[in-house]
Amino acid sequence: MTEAQALEAACLIREGKVVVYPTETVYGIGCSISNPAAIARVFEIKGRPREKPISVAVSSLDMISSVALVNEEDMEIIRELLPGPVSFLVRAKGDLASEITGGSSLVGIRFPMHPMALELIEACGPITSTSANRSGGRPPTSADEIDPEISSAVEMVLDGGRSRYAQPSTLVDLRSRRILRKGAWLDRVVEAIQ
Repeated sequence: MTEAQALEAACLIREGKVVVYPTETVYGIGCSISNPAAIARVFEIKGRPREKPISVAVSSLDMISSVALVNEEDMEIIRELLPGPVSFLVRAKGDLASEITGGSSLVGIRFPMHPMALELIEACGPITSTSANRSGGRPPTSADEIDPEISSAVEMVLDGGRSRYAQPSTLVDLRSRRILRKGAWLDRVVEAIQ
């Protein structure tokens, strides 16, 4: 994938379109988090129940504070582990679309360490971070593993090669310091939140 392709994908996202993009864990489906129609399409493409929240991918620590409310103690843990294959469940800012949070007061934050994902997010702002598979299916770890039903439903697929970790991120509820999903960097996460 070239820089030009990342910028083209960012333009599509700004226009309200949906793209598949690579991360270091699995491939994700991305759209603007401020476009309810695009978010609805992500749910539709995945066949995902509307009440299930979708995480947000950012490209900087500053961008986290544009979508979430994080205290300094929690921020220390975030700084220690991000960017990386870890997702954090934190308090959502009040103006975040309820379609993203599933109507809850929380949001999942993902700050990937894949250069192409970061380039994309940097160019278009925070995007949805949900694996590029039908709900309940196996998340793709390379572009050729993406279900044709998914790839034909989005405007663009960015091919960033095989995902480095080839497994989902570890998901942590920062309020309770509980691991909700075991994934990449599990040992590092356990050490950081103790």
